[in-house]
Amino acid sequence: MPAGYSIRRATVEDAAAVARVHVDSWRTTYRGIVPDTFLDGMSYADSEARLRRRLEQSSEKYAMFVAQDESGRIVGFADGGPIRKEDPDFDGELYAIYLLEAHQRRGLGRRLIRQVVGHLVQNGMHGMLIWALADNPACSFYAVMGGRPVRAGELEIGGVRFKEVGYGWSDLAGWLRAQGDVT
Repeated sequence: MPAGYSIRRATVEDAAAVARVHVDSWRTTYRGIVPDTFLDGMSYADSEARLRRRLEQSSEKYAMFVAQDESGRIVGFADGGPIRKEDPDFDGELYAIYLLEAHQRRGLGRRLIRQVVGHLVQNGMHGMLIWALADNPACSFYAVMGGRPVRAGELEIGGVRFKEVGYGWSDLAGWLRAQGDVT
């Protein structure tokens, strides 16, 4: 773990801070990819309301983890749980992972994924999928983390259709062992 950072399980009280990371990360990651009108129209309040509901109404198989800097400010998050759209090969899903741009490339993304994967394994899940826009710069990160492009799809954002890629990990317990984590 990089000095000064910590990872912990999110609480409902974190919803506002996580919403800021979500919106700000979308604006830096997808500028020039997703229409500016969509990005500029994203709302902290709307994102907070969605995240608050997710944290309040989630099952025990769902988990969100946050990364904090040394001042305690939330600078990233990742969440996951059971696959949302039935898939014959994957029973778990990494729903989202976002880090503020200034805190990327410090090992926090790897640490957040480890936390989610550990939670999925503890809850009996064996494989994991994450969907990403094909033009998302994080696709190379998913590949470095061992994800393989295994699915293709389309998604509409702001009235524009985008290609999506589903990256899959078929053996989460094995992945954790390879990372040095005990399962």
